[in-house]
Amino acid sequence: MTLTEEQRRSFYNSMDWRNKREAIKARDHYECQQCRREGKVALDIYEPNKNGRKKIKLVVHHIKELEYNPDLALEDDNLETLCVECHNKIHDRHFSSRPSPKKLKWDDETW
Repeated sequence: MTLTEEQRRSFYNSMDWRNKREAIKARDHYECQQCRREGKVALDIYEPNKNGRKKIKLVVHHIKELEYNPDLALEDDNLETLCVECHNKIHDRHFSSRPSPKKLKWDDETW
């Protein structure tokens, strides 16, 4: 069984998920488990975003994806706390906060 985007969105907005997410973060001591495996530290500290809300540092990740394994959605063994950077790497999402350097245009003056 595969969940639709609407079904996944509904699940992620449910109180069951919100409660489980907090329990998993507490179990993992509010620390990224991937960073911990690599000998680094990534903690959930309060840092406001541009709207003044708490910037999301940690997420709870489904090891076996929710879309294809809905029966494991709330299983502790299928959930782990990750920092946003590690979560994006796992899902092959690449974002850069730094703008790419501008390419130099041809300029006869530099020769």
